[in-house]
Amino acid sequence: MRKEIVINSSPHEIRIAMLEDGELVELLVEGADAKRIVGNVYKGKVTSVKPGLQAAFVDIGLERAGFLHASDLDHDDSEEEEAPAGGRGRRRQRHVPDIGTVLKVGDEILVQVTKEPISSKGPRLTADISLPGRYLVMMPKGRHVGVSRKIDDRRERARLKSLLNKYRPEEGAFIIRTAATAMTEDAVKQDVTYLSELLEKISTGGREAAAPALVHEDVGMVVALIRDIFKEDTARLIIDDRDDFERLRTYVTTFAPELKNRIEIYKGDLPIFDHFEIEPEIKKTLDKRVWMKKGGYLIIEPTEALVSIDVNTGRFTGRRNQEETILQTNMLAAREVARQLRLRDFGGIIVIDFIDMESEANKKKVFNELKTHLKRDRARHKVFQVSGLGLVEMSRQRVRPSLLSQLSDDCPYCTGTGKVLSMETMSNRIERLVHRIAIVTRESRLQIQANPVLALYLLEERPEQFRELCRTFDIELNVLDDAALHIEEFRIVSLDSGKDLIAEFEKKARSGGRR
Repeated sequence: MRKEIVINSSPHEIRIAMLEDGELVELLVEGADAKRIVGNVYKGKVTSVKPGLQAAFVDIGLERAGFLHASDLDHDDSEEEEAPAGGRGRRRQRHVPDIGTVLKVGDEILVQVTKEPISSKGPRLTADISLPGRYLVMMPKGRHVGVSRKIDDRRERARLKSLLNKYRPEEGAFIIRTAATAMTEDAVKQDVTYLSELLEKISTGGREAAAPALVHEDVGMVVALIRDIFKEDTARLIIDDRDDFERLRTYVTTFAPELKNRIEIYKGDLPIFDHFEIEPEIKKTLDKRVWMKKGGYLIIEPTEALVSIDVNTGRFTGRRNQEETILQTNMLAAREVARQLRLRDFGGIIVIDFIDMESEANKKKVFNELKTHLKRDRARHKVFQVSGLGLVEMSRQRVRPSLLSQLSDDCPYCTGTGKVLSMETMSNRIERLVHRIAIVTRESRLQIQANPVLALYLLEERPEQFRELCRTFDIELNVLDDAALHIEEFRIVSLDSGKDLIAEFEKKARSGGRR
């Protein structure tokens, strides 16, 4: 598989695309006014302790206080699996202290951000700080040396541990990252020195700073990407900004000189994302419907509680029996679901409704196909067996807001529901209100002002409805279009006085003015 990283850098936004065999699989976006804070270390002040939640809220100088759970107070000095920067490795179950016995309001504490603020929630914090280098992750608490489980060769694991033990300081725990495979002795020394100096700087800042204060700012998104995922299996990294190109070359020359010649400056005439045909794929990430090969499709619906993904055969009918057609569609869907989760960066609970199959063996094939493709996902995740209703449930680490929430705002028309009232519903609503206004206000000449789409519907589809109102109440009624009105908004005014009759009616109704 050919892996490439394509970076579009501008003064207002940085976009990083990861391609696998030319297909977009991940996209990171950072605006100039939305800097990432995952990985930052702060000296915070406890503002609230919630024993019922086993958590404390900590002021770190941002708009919203951070959330610190009791399980994130201490380091678990047991074997850990490497996690993406800013995240944690998998941990064995352990004793969680009573938050009320450890912290009280007013306490000052050194914390690190592990999740960006999302929606109305503040950042997620940990007191178990971890500092990632190119090959190692250092944690001030603990003494353990762990090795990424993705390094499965026993001799290599033993060699790396031996090298690290030769140069590690007396204090601090370490995880050897996946990128450390075949790491040299000089590389170990360099990473240990860099992380030890960084820890000393943070410790000094933590002692001297007045809370709340930023003690350590993690590297920017581009450098963090190089540190975390630009590895030997990446064929090239290409970027369109000369200054960022030089910065990356300098960083790589110091920390991963073997990758220096894989960084290229883009020289094409077209914008870089157009050249690599990435822009059309970004546009598709906003669509609910995702078409697959052979005509099947997914419907992806994010909600506050979870993300639901429905699989459909669509135009795919297959040449064999129905079970075979469904199996092929579900197998394609398993691969596409894994890609879409990475690309759209959904976190939390995800429920996948594959098409029902009779064969247990086929169900297992689809389940295993999903797990196979999820292995490429850098975010931690857990997939549960198929439920009694035939649904696959899974959870995925949420570190930052989803791509959808970064690229879009709620629709001002539907306020995020994806729906507006039908023309028939609006017409009936207007009819009922005209009826009531005619009775209460005694006005005889009325005008309905409505959005052009609604106005046209009233004139062409419901003329008899309003002629009947005119005959019943002996009133004159006309319709005027107003493009400034929302499609669900309308006014009813008096042609004689110019008064807003809806407001007039509501006023009389409140004061008991019905007759």
